[in-house]
Amino acid sequence: MKKLTIIFMAMLCTILVFAQGNDPILGKWENPSGEGRVEITKRGDQYFGKLYWIKDASKKDEKNPDEALRSRHIQGLEILKNFSKKGKGYEGGEIYDPKSGKTYSCKMTLKGDDLLDIRGFIGISLLGRTETWKRIK
Repeated sequence: MKKLTIIFMAMLCTILVFAQGNDPILGKWENPSGEGRVEITKRGDQYFGKLYWIKDASKKDEKNPDEALRSRHIQGLEILKNFSKKGKGYEGGEIYDPKSGKTYSCKMTLKGDDLLDIRGFIGISLLGRTETWKRIK
């Protein structure tokens, strides 16, 4: 009986370690208009998102407040930066909007396995807007 308990505990620990390492936010997501797709990755204990595909790959970052960056392509930009996991959400990060050239505070919340609410805001979360992105499979 003691061996069975030890085996069961070892299996349970393995499952818990695997579950913690399998973060559901990681992967590829599409914005509501279908014009852009972002891949969310983890570096260290923070999360980042790169715009890996856009409908018009020739678009440049023309609205960027830094004049030196206006000639770079939007495709390939890291638009989500420095998010930390807080419970079921991801907070403390920023989102860059290439359409306006502005950077906003942001939080992300999973809604099931395949929907992700992205809320960009100024100052407090109450002053912002939310988009729901769909997972790319």
